[in-house]
Amino acid sequence: MFRTLYRTFVGPDKTRVLATVLGRWRFPAHAALIIYGFVFAVVGSVQYVQHEQPDGWWPVVFASIFVPFVLLIWSPLYAWRLSAAAFWPVAGLMDWTGVPPFQYWAALPLILLVAAFYSGGIVLTGALVSTLVVANSDGVNAGMALVVPVIMAVVYLFGARGRAEKRLEEEQAAKAALEERARIAREMHDVVAHHMSMVVVRCETAPYRLKGLNEEAEREFAELGQAAREAITDMQRLLGVLRTNGQEPEREPQPGISRIPELARPGDEAEVDVDDVPEAVGLTAYRIVQEALTNATRHAPGSKASVHVHRNDDQLDVLVINTAGGPSMGGGSGQGLVGMRERVAVHGGTLTVKSTEDGGFMVRARIPLGDK
Repeated sequence: MFRTLYRTFVGPDKTRVLATVLGRWRFPAHAALIIYGFVFAVVGSVQYVQHEQPDGWWPVVFASIFVPFVLLIWSPLYAWRLSAAAFWPVAGLMDWTGVPPFQYWAALPLILLVAAFYSGGIVLTGALVSTLVVANSDGVNAGMALVVPVIMAVVYLFGARGRAEKRLEEEQAAKAALEERARIAREMHDVVAHHMSMVVVRCETAPYRLKGLNEEAEREFAELGQAAREAITDMQRLLGVLRTNGQEPEREPQPGISRIPELARPGDEAEVDVDDVPEAVGLTAYRIVQEALTNATRHAPGSKASVHVHRNDDQLDVLVINTAGGPSMGGGSGQGLVGMRERVAVHGGTLTVKSTEDGGFMVRARIPLGDK
């Protein structure tokens, strides 16, 4: 209970509703809300001046109505706190008729946003406080006070489905990321095991390739080879842990950058002008192109794609662009982008995905090459 009270009244809040929910419409929406608050603030301050002696308090009335709408850009909860705190002082200033009805309508968007996007504890506390504030204002009957909790309850119930869907999407994204990391680890096993096997071979053949080695050097090479063999064994055990029940080990070697042109569909363009990259980077580039073309086939059937892979200084630049196509066929897990991001993150690279002006889609990965 104390935690809920703290979060409702004084705790920090990072709920950026206008930015996260409305997306590119956040600026028009916030502008409309500011205009809404400005109009009610002007009406309230004008009515105060008309019915009271010009004692200079009208700016307080104006600010108490208008400023909360400015705070919405940071947090609806901050806006509600200021509005609720200023309600009684303003009601005291405007005691000539009690709080006029327009002030309730002015605060309505603030109440709706709190009810729609916050947890049940915060909404319940906010509803109780708002009801008490309204009920204890002069000139307000009990029916008017009961409108507040009813509205908040209805909006909260409507918003519950959206919150549940958001939590489900977050859980699915987290699960997909974990599964993709396990898959990456399984695929990277072959790459690492290949290099470790090379270490073992070179250590074991060193006494025959390098003439004149003394016993201490031969013993050193033997110990290094033994350590490499143990590392391979440990990786194989780890790989067994990462496999799901019943999953068979993969026998084929992992694809690399040289096989990217094989992914091109009829009519696609594939240009790969680099082949000297680390195996792990080549595998990542292959999987990104594979996923991007699969998405193009599924969500833009009939589209044409261009694949360009080249070296840009110390980075591998992977660019896949597809044109607009027919209606999406649906299907898929919806987590392909999650997998691509996880693969690029392994190398400390960046991934850019966005729609193009002609209705197509672009996937671009920049992967540091490091030391080959």
